Amino acid sequence: MKMNKLSISKIANMIEQDWKNVHYAARPYLDAMKTLNSIKDNYYLDSGSSVIAYFLSNSNSWRGAVARDVKKELNRRLKEDVRS
Repeated sequence: MKMNKLSISKIANMIEQDWKNVHYAARPYLDAMKTLNSIKDNYYLDSGSSVIAYFLSNSNSWRGAVARDVKKELNRRLKEDVRS
C-alpha cells in the first residue's frame, strides 16, 4: 500500500488497527494524529510535525511490518517538512 498519499488521520487509523495495546505515552499523540490531514496542520497549539515526532518517540514498543512501514513514512514526512 502506498502510504505517501494517505492523510495523517488515515495513517493513525492504520496504527490503531495494527497496534492492539497502544502504549499509554503514545496514546495522546495517536489521538491527536486522528484529527490531522497533513503534517502542516496544527493540533490546538502543537504543530503536526511535533505531534508526529512525539508519537514516534513513544512508539518503540510497536513492532512488525506495519509498524516499520508506517514509522518509515512518518519519518520521511518529518524530514520533508524540515526541508520545506
